[in-house]
Amino acid sequence: MTFLASPRSPIGPDLGFREFVALVAALMGANALAIDIMLPALPAIGNALGIPTENDRQWIITAFMLGFGLGQILYGPLSDRFGRKPILLIGLVIYTAFGALATFATSFDALLIARVGQGLGAGATRVLAVSIVRDRFAGRQMARVMSLVFIVFLAIPIIAPSIGQGILFIAPWRWIFGLLATFGGMLMIWAALRMPETLHPEDVRPFSLPAIAKAFRVTLTTRQSVGYMMAMSMAFGALLGFINSAQQVFAGPLNATDLFPLIFALTACALGLASLINSRIVERIGMRVVSHTALLGYIFFAGVHAAVAWMGFENLWTFTILQSGMMFCFGLMGSNFGALAMEPMGHIAGTASSVQGFCSTTGAALVGLFIGQQFNGTTVPLTLGFFVSGLVVLGIITVTEKGRILRASH
Repeated sequence: MTFLASPRSPIGPDLGFREFVALVAALMGANALAIDIMLPALPAIGNALGIPTENDRQWIITAFMLGFGLGQILYGPLSDRFGRKPILLIGLVIYTAFGALATFATSFDALLIARVGQGLGAGATRVLAVSIVRDRFAGRQMARVMSLVFIVFLAIPIIAPSIGQGILFIAPWRWIFGLLATFGGMLMIWAALRMPETLHPEDVRPFSLPAIAKAFRVTLTTRQSVGYMMAMSMAFGALLGFINSAQQVFAGPLNATDLFPLIFALTACALGLASLINSRIVERIGMRVVSHTALLGYIFFAGVHAAVAWMGFENLWTFTILQSGMMFCFGLMGSNFGALAMEPMGHIAGTASSVQGFCSTTGAALVGLFIGQQFNGTTVPLTLGFFVSGLVVLGIITVTEKGRILRASH
């Protein structure tokens, strides 16, 4: 299957649809892999580098996410001027190099610097993946493609903790960072050989401060762009709160350290199932109806989960079921929120994706750090974080849509 039915053809050799989805998913997966694969290794890293408290280990995740958000601010404008492919390859070189440096870090500070650098490189994979898809598709078709990308992409968080746990059984934790560097190198070769240039000549924009400022102003003053960017930031922030403290939750209140990779995979499967369903229904029902309905479901599951935790009834079963319900709803929200934010940004897709990625990722990293740092030996702070973030997202969407939620997309 090729892109013959798509609105625009790539520059250079055509790329089959399935390989395109796989490559874009792998680019986005470089970020997820750099986070999830090391979750089982956080105690070992903390012991080896003398990290004083359990909550301080969360900075290994947050440092990467802050670099990931910061790096996105330049990749979009650069790709709008010089093309998607060369900027993508530069980002992958940075990702690979700092992954190698993290492998040999001898102190906590050195590891955090390497993680920030690796995040800077990973920022290119996020910005360019979204821009490349937006170069080719728009509206509901873009949402469908992004859902398919998410299905493939979610294989990585499903298996990543198990891979990390498996590495720890046979080798020191440093091999995890070595695997990340190897993955980055392989991805760089794949993109160099197979990814066509998708930026068309009529969409090339000058790399100048006035031009960049204008694109920033358009992105940050377009109601739909800003609203759904903020909504995604809050929702993703709550998810990062879970990722930051997941290992502590399973080792502490749930007392199920050995089951952590399995339960994490089950919740990620719920996310993948939602993305599969979204790819089948979004073109028929519309992004707004699907994502807004999912948001209400997310708030319901989060509210029940917070009540269960607050009353002291939390156990492995309640956590798994309710967390999976929330993740399923998040899967119906995520790609649609992103597509809705990008929908009016077609001719400045690179810069718009850059601005939205910087704002939403940096905001989410800070929200996730705040929620994660509240860990007190119970799941109450985490579940309350989900519930409150869901209510905030609902408020943002209501304002963005001027009170008309659940309406069909234009």
